[in-house]
Amino acid sequence: MNLVDVVNADHANDNVKSLPNFRTGDTVAVHALIKEGDKKRVQVFQGTVIAIKARGTMNGSFSVRKVSDGTGVERLFPFHSPNLAKVEIVQRGKARSSKLYYLRERMGKAARVQIDYDRA
Repeated sequence: MNLVDVVNADHANDNVKSLPNFRTGDTVAVHALIKEGDKKRVQVFQGTVIAIKARGTMNGSFSVRKVSDGTGVERLFPFHSPNLAKVEIVQRGKARSSKLYYLRERMGKAARVQIDYDRA
């Protein structure tokens, strides 16, 4: 076992095994730990998964996008982050491509992703 494997095992998050199997286009609610001063609380960020990068590796992450007060907000969540408490799938979506970056230019009904009733 080399030094890289030792560091990766030390920084690995045990919650990764309990994450649901979501894909791009799915609407998810991500429960993230927020530190305010000396207190910690859980903040829910709900939006559409627009990208997933390197799911099985240590540097894997996923991007979630939502529209808040007419402004698009995107957050990048690493899979092995200690601040990632839980991920819930709200709605399954049909996506024909692995990256949904085109949603950045669309607003309103044009930014919707079809519901995938076959995976529900």
